[in-house]
Amino acid sequence: MEMKMSSFWGPVTSTTDCCEKNYEYSSYIAEFYNTISTIPTILLALVGLINAYRERFEKRFCVLYVTIMALAIGSMLYHATLQRVQQQSDETPMMWEILLYMYILYSPDWHYPRTMPIFLFLYCGIFAIVHSVVRFGIGFKVHYIILCLLCSPRMYKYYIYTDYVSAKRLGKLYVVTLLLGGLCWICDHVFCKQISSWPINPQGHALWHLFMGFNSYFANTFLMFCRAQQLAWSPKVVHVMGFLPYVKIEKPKHQ
Repeated sequence: MEMKMSSFWGPVTSTTDCCEKNYEYSSYIAEFYNTISTIPTILLALVGLINAYRERFEKRFCVLYVTIMALAIGSMLYHATLQRVQQQSDETPMMWEILLYMYILYSPDWHYPRTMPIFLFLYCGIFAIVHSVVRFGIGFKVHYIILCLLCSPRMYKYYIYTDYVSAKRLGKLYVVTLLLGGLCWICDHVFCKQISSWPINPQGHALWHLFMGFNSYFANTFLMFCRAQQLAWSPKVVHVMGFLPYVKIEKPKHQ
């Protein structure tokens, strides 16, 4: 949206400008609320990373949490500057993240275990190179949604084959936060003109960041539980201070 003060970063060069007044609080931060709303995602990913490392989960989960932190930091830079290069630092890790989800979801039943990581690694690299040159715009969103839809059947399969109530609750929290976050994102984009005339902007895109931070945490915790079940690690869901869930495992002695 329009600027309220001078910009340290220069004219907007990103392909997307959300429904928040630019440089309202500082000449160094284009979209203040959209910038700071990524902080919870970083903190939640850090909690998940510590748990994955402490419980000695497979490295794929540590890589996933690091990627989510990179995504959140890239998103912070993008919304702070509204520059094309920083927009790529947001969108490229989004692609890495969803491809990691595809690997975690489908690799247990993949008949050729070495082919999948090689293909996905090449896919990530080629996308990053092409994306640095070409502005995809709506094409990026369509591409990302298609990859998300490819993950959905597998997530549903994991959910219906899980008998533990605590794990199913994680799956439900994942769906609820996804729907709430998606609703906020859609309203922020579709009804921006109407929202701009309101006395208070509800900051739909910032709420999208907040919900999706919890969404990724619930999804990762659910997948860690399911993977521990596959490996017979006796997983159980416990909570930090009775609120934040994480997976605790007990590996067999021979492992």
